[in-house]
Amino acid sequence: MTSPSTVRVRFCPSPTGNPHVGLVRTALFNWAYARHHGGTAVFRIEDTDAARDSEESYTALLDAMNWLGFDWDEGPATGGPHAPYRQSQRMGIYADVAARLLDAGHAYHCYCTAEELEERREAARAAGRPSGYDGRCRTVTPEQRAAYEAEGRTPIVRFRMPDEPVTFTDLVRGELTFAPENVPDYGIVRANGAPLYTLVNPVDDALMEITHVLRGEDLLSSTPRQIALYRALADIGVGGGGVPAFGHLPYVMGQGNKKLSKRDPESSLNLYRERGFLPGALLNYLALLGWSIAEDRDIFSMDEMVAAFDIGAVNANPARFDLAKAEAVNATHIRERLTAEEFTAACEPWLRAPYAPWKPEQYDPAAFAALAPLAQTRVTVLSDITENVDFLFLDEPVADEKSWQKAMKPGAEAVLGTAREKLAALPEWTAEALKEAVQTAGEEHGLKLGKAQAPVRVAVTGRTVGLPLFESLEVLGRDRVLARVDAALARLTA
Repeated sequence: MTSPSTVRVRFCPSPTGNPHVGLVRTALFNWAYARHHGGTAVFRIEDTDAARDSEESYTALLDAMNWLGFDWDEGPATGGPHAPYRQSQRMGIYADVAARLLDAGHAYHCYCTAEELEERREAARAAGRPSGYDGRCRTVTPEQRAAYEAEGRTPIVRFRMPDEPVTFTDLVRGELTFAPENVPDYGIVRANGAPLYTLVNPVDDALMEITHVLRGEDLLSSTPRQIALYRALADIGVGGGGVPAFGHLPYVMGQGNKKLSKRDPESSLNLYRERGFLPGALLNYLALLGWSIAEDRDIFSMDEMVAAFDIGAVNANPARFDLAKAEAVNATHIRERLTAEEFTAACEPWLRAPYAPWKPEQYDPAAFAALAPLAQTRVTVLSDITENVDFLFLDEPVADEKSWQKAMKPGAEAVLGTAREKLAALPEWTAEALKEAVQTAGEEHGLKLGKAQAPVRVAVTGRTVGLPLFESLEVLGRDRVLARVDAALARLTA
């Protein structure tokens, strides 16, 4: 069992583009692991790639974490003992560490040009040998260095991998071994002096005393390189001297059995926010991509996940992203996990500009509150609410021609006219009385309630499906209901 006092995890995205669901799942598993063990969750921004990183994406990341409800213990918006938490603000640290690695012989200057590297890679491939860096500059003499620099060559800094296998036990995949010929020396500082991800990531882990690294399977091949670097950092006195435990999370697959890409529409976190997914429901579904709380249970809160989460129970096999399943989980959370008041409050953004098709002054909070409990059982995502209640706030019902053609078949005019008479004569405008009036009108024309209410529903709401009709008529009110029925009758007789 991991000691609670030792667990320190980090979530360290790059601010490039919009946040995606794969990134959110990584954040979730790290956060849940830290919370389960009573440890520390660190949020860190990897923004050393000036060509790709943007302040807009950085702001979007912070906003996304806030919307999802992650309460990071340390980070750019929280602060902490290892600040700053943006790598772009830690460049002096990386320059110092690189110099110390060079001095200790753990790294060296590499003067090979891109053309020379590619030529040697091609030769290695042709000979059936591994095509990684061949160590040419490991033993550059002072004379060779002077000659290279006289040619105007500017070196990169390359880390010296040990000439022995690297073995570690992955928390998800078990024991793994990488042979030295498959993990060649690699660059850690560009020729212009800018540090690479391969340096800054382990340096920050060491300095921030990270104990567990939970990340995507796509980064598995870089793990032996980082383990060697952690050991070298310990040798030069950088950080606490430990090598984190690693757990590599399974790929998330999309359409066509391909890895879900940031370019796939369903991967965008913004899509789910705009459609009205509940943060807790989306996290619930993403947790299922590689982990389950129980064989017969799919719905749970984040508190319940934290109590049960075990990284050893994560499945190493690829997980398939299923939008229909995500929607079903969200619908269940809306129905079962929100009070009526919480549901009403959650719907507010979709009942006002810019989402709502009606003017602000047309929105009646009291009318919505009256029907909200009925709507709560029928929406899949919060944005569905607009279509469910638009008849309440628009001056006229929506013009859905398919619904009109389906409901207003021959004979509809007669039953609608009879219903109009009985509705107008009601002394009390209640759902029960409204139902009895329409049912009686239908019986006079030999129709059951289902057939009799169809033309009334379309006349008043514009659609053949929607919230319970008679409760809707009660909230809409006598005058507006009768006016809409009259308009429908006029169209039928035109």
